[in-house]
Amino acid sequence: MSKTPMTGRSTGQKIEHAIEKALDPLATALKRATKPVPPPVAVAPGKPGLQVSPLAVPFPTIPPIAGVEIATARAGFYKHERDDLVVFSFARGTTCAGVFTRHKVGSAPVDWCRRHLDASDGGKDVRALVVNAGCANAFTGKAGADAARRTASEVAKRFGCRQRDVMLASTGVIGVLLDDRKIAARMHDIEAGLDPDGWARAGLGIMTTDTFPKGSFAECQIEGHTVRIAGIAKGSGMIAPDMATMLAFIVTDADIHPSVLRALLGLHVRTTFNSVTVDGDTSTNDTCLLFATGASGAPRIGRVGDRRLKSFSAALDKVMLDLAHQLVRDGEGATKFVKVTVDGAASPASARKLAKSIADSPLVKTALAGEDANWGRVVMAVGKTDEPVDRDSLAIRFGPHQAAIDGAPAPNYDEAMMSAYMKQSEIDITVDVGSGRASATVWTCDLTKRYIEINGDYRS
Repeated sequence: MSKTPMTGRSTGQKIEHAIEKALDPLATALKRATKPVPPPVAVAPGKPGLQVSPLAVPFPTIPPIAGVEIATARAGFYKHERDDLVVFSFARGTTCAGVFTRHKVGSAPVDWCRRHLDASDGGKDVRALVVNAGCANAFTGKAGADAARRTASEVAKRFGCRQRDVMLASTGVIGVLLDDRKIAARMHDIEAGLDPDGWARAGLGIMTTDTFPKGSFAECQIEGHTVRIAGIAKGSGMIAPDMATMLAFIVTDADIHPSVLRALLGLHVRTTFNSVTVDGDTSTNDTCLLFATGASGAPRIGRVGDRRLKSFSAALDKVMLDLAHQLVRDGEGATKFVKVTVDGAASPASARKLAKSIADSPLVKTALAGEDANWGRVVMAVGKTDEPVDRDSLAIRFGPHQAAIDGAPAPNYDEAMMSAYMKQSEIDITVDVGSGRASATVWTCDLTKRYIEINGDYRS
């Protein structure tokens, strides 16, 4: 009799255990359902495996620009499914100017464009632009030059113009010969697909390790006529331009002489594309082309000093600076958008050299990645340039926070406030070197482990 209660309790425990076991999957499912689901990771539309930069900005709405149509296609320079060929078709009489890399090993398309734009009547009637991604056609010798010429010849036949009226640009792996047959094979589809609304597709088509397409748009007035300016750019790594950028293509419907376009590019490129750096490396293929279709109805401008250029020049600068900033925001592995300003320099050139020394320093950039306001590294980057610097007047700020003043740590330095500021995604570093009145600004990004990962398997 003493076993009966114990047997009963044992049976009850078994039943309870069985019920709990049966209900366990439901309880687990309910528990999972109440847990917050992490947001999906945004995947870049370019190279597989890349995540969209946390500093990305959306592609703008770009209305049609009178006198230009755009088409894209997949030529097969990449193994994966994506457009990698972009063609612009311009109205007759479109003018053009360009600035290019000063790299000693320039690419075949850079040589092609530079030669024809530098000719006595160059840039007066450009009818097409052909851009391919996935193959730089750089360091490819005479064979590369021949491939570029054949590409221009094929497009010229299709568009009824001279070879010299076709501009070329390539981006991708250096040392790989361009297979121009792939471009020729898609020209029928390109002709059929020409569209004045093709800007967004073009932005995607020129990407390599970019994680988002880059575009910009602005309007201005020239004698009562609305003039539009639109541009796209690509670039993510190998960016320390000494001319323009990786690739940038800007189109306006204004009517402007090629010599005036050249002057405007030269004026604005210095403070836009030439004032950004990701990793301190300059590409073999850097190209910036500016086209003017003349289809807006605005009067022709043929003189650099024409006062009617004022609003146009400001709008062009806005587009170029916007595109340049987007290159930095898409720096390979970047998590910080950084503005470096140097004041009190002996000359503008000195200020620029000092700012670039800070912006290019791996030690400064890795400190930024670690959210460490290590202003000693800024001092190092300033002092190594051999530029005039008054050590006892040197002052450094991170945003509104003073790190150093009069050549010594700031007496009101607050480590907690500085650390909180460094967690922001956009950071300003300002340095006064106390040697004069000149200043310069350079934009850069941090240097993270992702940069190594992206470039370690660039060709895969």
